[in-house]
Amino acid sequence: MHYPATNWNMPLFIFFKDVSLLFKMDALGSEILSIAVPAALALAADPVASLIDTAFIGRLGAVEIAAVGVSIAIFNQASKVTIFPLVSITTSYVAEEDTAGRLGKEVQKDEEMLEVKSENVILDSLEKGAVALKAQTKTRQETINLTTNAVVTRAITREKRHIPSASTALIMGAVLGILQSIFLIFLAKPLLRIMGVRSDSPMIELAESYLKLRSLGAPAVLLSLAMQGIFRGFKDTTTPLYATVAGDLANVVLDPILIFGCHMGVRGAAIAHVLSQYLILVILFCKLVKQVHLLPSSIKSLQFSRFLKNGFYLLGRVIAATSCVTLAASLASRLGSTPMAAFQICLQVWMTSSLLADGLAVAGQAIIACAFTEKDYKKAASAASRVLQMAFVLGLGLSLVVGIGLQYGALVFTGDKHVLHLITIGIPFVAATQPINSLAFVFDGVNYGVSDFAYSAYSMVLVAIVSIASLFLLSKSNGFAGIWLALTIFMSLRALAGVWRMGSGTGPWRFLRDLC
Repeated sequence: MHYPATNWNMPLFIFFKDVSLLFKMDALGSEILSIAVPAALALAADPVASLIDTAFIGRLGAVEIAAVGVSIAIFNQASKVTIFPLVSITTSYVAEEDTAGRLGKEVQKDEEMLEVKSENVILDSLEKGAVALKAQTKTRQETINLTTNAVVTRAITREKRHIPSASTALIMGAVLGILQSIFLIFLAKPLLRIMGVRSDSPMIELAESYLKLRSLGAPAVLLSLAMQGIFRGFKDTTTPLYATVAGDLANVVLDPILIFGCHMGVRGAAIAHVLSQYLILVILFCKLVKQVHLLPSSIKSLQFSRFLKNGFYLLGRVIAATSCVTLAASLASRLGSTPMAAFQICLQVWMTSSLLADGLAVAGQAIIACAFTEKDYKKAASAASRVLQMAFVLGLGLSLVVGIGLQYGALVFTGDKHVLHLITIGIPFVAATQPINSLAFVFDGVNYGVSDFAYSAYSMVLVAIVSIASLFLLSKSNGFAGIWLALTIFMSLRALAGVWRMGSGTGPWRFLRDLC
């Protein structure tokens, strides 16, 4: 289906491409949902577990939940700086290598079939000679046996794949996880002070204890998410889902036992979370080792330079993006423990609901990366437009659910009337931004699918500069509401950057101009 280009030859109509097929379960729609639904559930599982943590900790008091909120903000900031670039790059590279390997095997298979056919023709001709009939029949049977054995051998070999990006990602994940753990443990107190928690604050001791214990799980978090990136590259999001659900269920079971039964308070919540992360790691490793040769064929096959080049782009992007959210948490903590508690509850709901769109982002990234490797640009364009349309509809639904759910469900997290009052102020922002957030997250996925890492980084830095300025100005003039207004501006600018890149048909999206 072709759409007319605008006067500037900008393929803006790509966003409305095949919109009538949005709810149709055709081949593309089925492929997207088969990847997106398990991915969304897996991505939402950890924030849901964090929500349950928040609900349990909220019963301890406003100080406890505020202390944990600040610690989680620091841990998430450090984790995203390392996790996000690693997982995003791994998914794209593994998808490309797996597709290239599959195409290579298909070409090899076609060549072998042609060779076998040629041999059969020769054998048929020789059989016309009555004298050599017996000998030729025997030779032909031997050829068939050899061919059968070769097919069986190739089938066994395909059980395990050589994916250099997978080995590279795991090595980097292990190193980064250990470094992150050391960094957070030894700098816990200074980081909390930067976040506005003073040494005489009632939050300081609880926050420091929680952060140090939670940091022990950093290696498991990095490695398990690197493995999830590998599985996503294979378009397998079901295996990570099972592992994540198993780990989070363990977390939910351990929470009340350690927090209340063992009287460990926030320390029990941290220990429960760490144990659940190592369980996830073990499950994913056992599954992955059956599919991939984790030991590289040689040191030269590792792709550290490729990872580092685009990793630095995404590192800058993640630092810019997470700095906005971390600054918002810091500004909320400076308002006091009550505003921080309300902010933490609203933020957890905001992030949990919005991350459901990340499932569509994962599907878009994997499908587009494979289509690009195959040079199937029509499928890439169709996949991009479909996941964006799905994201907008999902955002509208989430807006309604979050708005109503948080209005009546805030009591699940706290019984403090002052915290509840501030939550009602944050609800309109949390609910109204859902469609914007969904589009912003999915734009990230489709841009990573075409390896547009440089634009993603530079545009996010510009967005962060404007957003950080908005946070300082609006929090000073409007307090708690101003922080949420600034976060709304932040997400709106992120979505706008994605609209401009695709809608202008620039960079890797130049092919869209030819499809208009």
